[in-house]
Amino acid sequence: MLEQAAIDNIKTKIIEPVNHLINGQSMPASDGARITVTSPINGEQLTTIAAGTTDDMNTAIEVARQTFENGDWSKMSPNSRKNIMLKWADLIYQHALELAVLGVRDNGTEISMAFKAESMSAVETIKYYAEAINKTYGEIAPTNNDTLGLVHREPIGVVGAIIPWNFPLMIGAWKIAPALACGNSVVVKPSESASLALLKLCQLGLEAGLPNGVLNVVTGRGTVVGEAMALSHYVDVLTFTGSGNTGRRLLEYSARSNLKRVYLELGGKSPHIIFNDVKDIDKAVAAVANGIFRNSGQVCVAGSRLLVEADIYDEFIQRVINFTKTMKRGDPLSVDTQIGCVHSEEQMRYNLNCVEQAQEEGCEILMGGKRDNIETGGTYMEPTIISSANLNDSIIQREVFGPVLAVSKFIDEKEAISLANCTEFGLAAGLWTSDLSKAHRMIRAIHSGVVHVNTYGGSDITVPLGGIKQSGNGHDKSLHALDKYCDLKTAWVAL
Repeated sequence: MLEQAAIDNIKTKIIEPVNHLINGQSMPASDGARITVTSPINGEQLTTIAAGTTDDMNTAIEVARQTFENGDWSKMSPNSRKNIMLKWADLIYQHALELAVLGVRDNGTEISMAFKAESMSAVETIKYYAEAINKTYGEIAPTNNDTLGLVHREPIGVVGAIIPWNFPLMIGAWKIAPALACGNSVVVKPSESASLALLKLCQLGLEAGLPNGVLNVVTGRGTVVGEAMALSHYVDVLTFTGSGNTGRRLLEYSARSNLKRVYLELGGKSPHIIFNDVKDIDKAVAAVANGIFRNSGQVCVAGSRLLVEADIYDEFIQRVINFTKTMKRGDPLSVDTQIGCVHSEEQMRYNLNCVEQAQEEGCEILMGGKRDNIETGGTYMEPTIISSANLNDSIIQREVFGPVLAVSKFIDEKEAISLANCTEFGLAAGLWTSDLSKAHRMIRAIHSGVVHVNTYGGSDITVPLGGIKQSGNGHDKSLHALDKYCDLKTAWVAL
């Protein structure tokens, strides 16, 4: 259980300026440039990070390539790699609160969520893939008696991982851990606005025994170091979570360079569907509110569209409004806070622009829509609920990535499916019904990578997460994630 006193003891610690982590060493930017890190909690400067250059990224990639070819990690015995990763997970566990508080100061997630979904999630993810190292087999093909067909799984080489700002430890671990488990070397590019906790996590990996050069971190702007990573001829796989526009550019950069494999998770506009036969309406109400307003809606799978069957629509929407009003907003480093910060001033302006555009299109603001806690100097926004009846409204089609819920009504199952599938996204969905047959029909009919039934969010590491349509390709989590980071090699042997 989190103790406020322990959090308070950590949250005011001075954070020293942060550099790259290349070949096991702390390295400043080659030109000495730095980026100021501002906390969304109060708008004050936390520290600075190295503003990486193209040369910095190329150096890190060269180190990763050399380390891979040398076999310091790629040819290490499976049990040895497993034991190092398990030790890494143990170190993260020991530093879990420190990592969580550092991350909250950087990106504004509520501490109760950050501790569980960031630090502890990273622990479990790294343990999971560590245990998979000596339990993943090749194959023997069912050939004729005069032939032996073998399928080997081999590491690919250098993996580039571009990590978003909303859950850098959780998503970072989803990408780094399976890549390392397969024997690859990794270069990480954190978000320039949320680098601190992820860099600390990677430093703990070196402390656990990862060889120098196997895991490198280059901080800086995506338009510089992210682009350099994507254009490199020496990165074999690029994995990214973030915006669709950036994802498209990464695919272009792959085509312009070495045709590296690119795996993208690009967010969504996930429908949360409530049928009139929902068994536990209070549970559904809480799931709807938490599914969009926790972490101020800055969650890839956030249930940002609420679809409610017409005959319970008015009652259900009012219940959601009433429940949301009870959620505590404010300082994300308070254990009681349920709705923390918007990540940055830039994101705040975007959120408010989306609300303004919705009003111009004739949508009704049922709740919120304005800045909150202005006196703190931080970036906070009221939880916002907007009613829309037009499928073409921007609030229905556009990902806000903030505490903004668009609500609509439907008449029957057929219309619910039509509304659920009306956007270009296909990452997640949720539905509430007591009819098992209806639930299975909806699972089949909804175009998304994840469908929650009578719950929302919370799936663990054992199942994959990935989108369809313009929500991306490839999957994080589960044993399926290993497929992204290994090659299959066939050996065809005449006997």
